[in-house]
Amino acid sequence: MSTTQHTLVPVYDHRTGTGPTLVFLHYWGGSARTWDLVVDRLPGRAVVAVDFRGWGRSRALPGPYTLGRFADDTLAVLADAGITDYVLVGHSMGGKVAQLVAATRPAGLRAIVLVGSGPAKPAARVTPEYREALSHAYDSAESVAGARDHVLTATELPAALKARIVTDSRNVTDAARIEWPLRGIAQDITEHTRRIDVPALVVAGEHDQVEPAGVLRDNLVPYLARADFVVVPRTGHLIPLEAPADLADAVTAFATAV
Repeated sequence: MSTTQHTLVPVYDHRTGTGPTLVFLHYWGGSARTWDLVVDRLPGRAVVAVDFRGWGRSRALPGPYTLGRFADDTLAVLADAGITDYVLVGHSMGGKVAQLVAATRPAGLRAIVLVGSGPAKPAARVTPEYREALSHAYDSAESVAGARDHVLTATELPAALKARIVTDSRNVTDAARIEWPLRGIAQDITEHTRRIDVPALVVAGEHDQVEPAGVLRDNLVPYLARADFVVVPRTGHLIPLEAPADLADAVTAFATAV
């Protein structure tokens, strides 16, 4: 896996292999390495994993840190890496970015996989009060740990992985940290999602408290022209960390089918 870092596009990891290339976009609080356990289960597959602007190794890149900017950045990464045949795999916030990218109908896009994704239509519970409270979830290592153990996950993770979640959630600029809860999560992108013309796989966690299966079924699937829907048993919101084998199998089967 090679890492590319320069001043124009976000930092990304790129591994060559069989295609189409799987392009991984992380959740609010994550980084490219959120996908490591999934990527490790995809030997020989071409993959790209991105650190969004303002997050992780891309912290130094200036804002804005909007979903639209992240979508533009994703297309810039694909161009920089020379990727012309790919499947977008977006988790949570990254899933909403993937929808915006796919809505532009870029050449080379085969399909999208939306994992515990931010839905096209925001859930009714995403009120101004909810968003304000959410904006403080990563204020400290202690608050991250609380969110991790009581909201984000439904399974017990190894200590090293739990520590990584705290590190990644704190390795962000203040402006990027609050952009998603205060604005991005409430952005209605249904008109964009309706324009997606490639097959989609929507993956939900059985016990996801952040983007419950019912919300994805009602607020995302209906806006996709061609969507399969699968629920991963016993897992919460952090599906790439809680159920990497199940997710890798689902992504592989779907990417092979398309």
